[in-house]
Amino acid sequence: MHEEQGHRCIICGHHKAEGILILSEYICDACEAEMVQTDATDAKYHFFIHQLKQIWIEKNA
Repeated sequence: MHEEQGHRCIICGHHKAEGILILSEYICDACEAEMVQTDATDAKYHFFIHQLKQIWIEKNA
C-alpha cells in the first residue's frame, strides 16, 4: 500500500485512513477498538502494551 492511502498503524502495521495520532504515532480505528475491549488478563493485552511503549521509547530516544 502507498502512504497516500493512510498512515501506518503502530499496532497492526497496516496503512489505514481512519484512526488516532498519539505523539505523532498512528493507531487505526480497528486496533483502537480492539485495545479498549481487551481484558487485562488476555494475552493480547501485553502485546498492546509493548506496542504502545514504542511511542514513548521513540519520543525519548
